[in-house]
Amino acid sequence: MLIAVDFDGTIVEHRYPEIGKEIPFATDTLRMLISEQHRLILWTMRTGSLLDEALAWCRERGVEFYAVNSDFPDQEYTEGMPRKIKVDLVIDDRNVGGLPDWGVIYDMIHRNISYQEYMIESFTGHSPQQKKKHWWQ
Repeated sequence: MLIAVDFDGTIVEHRYPEIGKEIPFATDTLRMLISEQHRLILWTMRTGSLLDEALAWCRERGVEFYAVNSDFPDQEYTEGMPRKIKVDLVIDDRNVGGLPDWGVIYDMIHRNISYQEYMIESFTGHSPQQKKKHWWQ
């Protein structure tokens, strides 16, 4: 799966332009996703030296991204280039409903379920894909 991941507010707490404290289990989860052959793109508004600092921070924690602010490795963003990328999933604190816990994020990706399916399962105790049994069966 190709996954775009925001930095500020998602991997670390918002302290822009500084780098905030790591959000619990963010880099652990990212390393697990990379080990499972998911390709991660760092998708951030940071540029220049601020981007370099964020990349170094991630690298120190064992997180290497497939690409940065682009669809492919070695493709550099230039002015006039669209700021849209083609990915299967975006992990960002600005999602509707905010950022789920990183354990929940991993579980949803690993099991290939949506947040809605995860929440239904959490509240009802069964997967929404499971058919309810009827008295006649």
